[in-house]
Amino acid sequence: MERSEVASWPKGIGAITLFVEDLVVAKQFYRDVFDLPVRFEDDDSAVFDFGNTIINLLKTTAARELIEPAEVAPREAGSRLQLTIEVDDVDAMCADLAERGVDLLNGPMDRPWGVRTASFIDPGGHIWEIAT
Repeated sequence: MERSEVASWPKGIGAITLFVEDLVVAKQFYRDVFDLPVRFEDDDSAVFDFGNTIINLLKTTAARELIEPAEVAPREAGSRLQLTIEVDDVDAMCADLAERGVDLLNGPMDRPWGVRTASFIDPGGHIWEIAT
């Protein structure tokens, strides 16, 4: 296959699946914090539409089948990713997050690369960063 035949690669990230132990708690967190409706749900998952990307919250018990033979790491294993959302005003968004009951992991702070950021953790242990 010649390179020109795969010119559409990559088109963007369509979906990110996050493994969660407690789907009910995670789903409520995403509704409350991101103020988004559930786009799809079943007994094992809940999907939220973040514009061009969907976030699929999937129970860890269902995730095993999805990624085998790889193993689902427990939350206590530590973080291996951070998801970043661009916002107009990090400080204003931090105030809004506080009103929604979110405790910040760090920030708001000015980073050496010229971006203002703050981070928080969802119930599944995934780190979300907001950045200007």
